[in-house]
Amino acid sequence: MKKIVVLLFLFLITCQVHAQKVNWISFEQAVKLTKQNPKPMLIDVYTDWCGYCKKMDRTTYKDATITSYINEHFYAVKLDGEQKEDLVYNDYTFKFKPSGRNGYHEFAASLLNGKLSYPTTVFMDEELGLLDRVPGYLTPEIMEQVITYFASKKYKTATWQEHVKGFKSNLK
Repeated sequence: MKKIVVLLFLFLITCQVHAQKVNWISFEQAVKLTKQNPKPMLIDVYTDWCGYCKKMDRTTYKDATITSYINEHFYAVKLDGEQKEDLVYNDYTFKFKPSGRNGYHEFAASLLNGKLSYPTTVFMDEELGLLDRVPGYLTPEIMEQVITYFASKKYKTATWQEHVKGFKSNLK
């Protein structure tokens, strides 16, 4: 019995060590990297108190297929919608604005078009143009469809419905 417990423990540790993680970077780093090596950007706008944000971190962003695809095709940014630190972009300094119980960050409000819904996944193209905002919790199955739509630039030639209709999943 002890051997089984030890083997199970070693197996779990090995799985955690080899589990791939999303390579989250700051928005400023992503902008800099995009200028050197153009890639689209995926921005996870979250808050510390958001239950579905935490669920996405535990499920969607831990899925090996999703993680691998994001790391290969996007610069991935985690943006706290209530961060206190200033963010400078396009010669403008975005700041935290106290409001209600928590307040909000101007950059998050700008990205989300004033609709502070968490989590929201924002996609930007290689020229840092806004492609779309996808509000709400995304399961690995939905996230796979969304990230392939934007990374493959299929949004330029097909509607979302056409993409989903012909989509073949790689999830295990």
